[in-house]
Amino acid sequence: MSLSLRILSVLPQTQCTRCGYPDCEAYANAIESKEASINQCPPGGEEGIQRLSDLTGLPALPLNPENGSEGPRHIAWIDEQWCIGCTLCITACPTDAILGASKQMHTVIEDACTGCELCLPVCPVDCIHLENVTLGNSGWNAWTQEQANQAKKRYQLKKLRLSKEQGETHQDKNIIGLKQSAVQAALERAKTQK
Repeated sequence: MSLSLRILSVLPQTQCTRCGYPDCEAYANAIESKEASINQCPPGGEEGIQRLSDLTGLPALPLNPENGSEGPRHIAWIDEQWCIGCTLCITACPTDAILGASKQMHTVIEDACTGCELCLPVCPVDCIHLENVTLGNSGWNAWTQEQANQAKKRYQLKKLRLSKEQGETHQDKNIIGLKQSAVQAALERAKTQK
């Protein structure tokens, strides 16, 4: 197993982007290539930094305050009376933990929510709130390896779904292009037969 995959396996998989990278995998790759320090993951907290230090042999440093602070794990909840069904939160959620449809109220699948907070800034009516679900625990004391594994799997499934959707869109455009070419060729043949 490559170093970046081992690094990825000790990250909490919240996909929160607070490390400065688009996801936990990109952060793991950046640590391996020495582009990023091991102290940029607030959800992992102090214990996460120690895990990364043990794995990489790099010194454990305090959490970089530019990336945020360690705190309890939260889950999002949506005030359904205020939700306008814009779907922006659905798009922002890295683990598909928000269900809903355009112009319909949305809800959060609590077990799938990583507390990444990416849904908060996109909500135009501020109907998404956070609830502390770990009382005084933070970092890896607020998050289990099983939860991290589930979050990683859900994130990978969302990436796969989006990739397929983009492929279908690209494929649809190719099919349309082929049809247009066939129609154009038929028109040209018809013109030459006159």
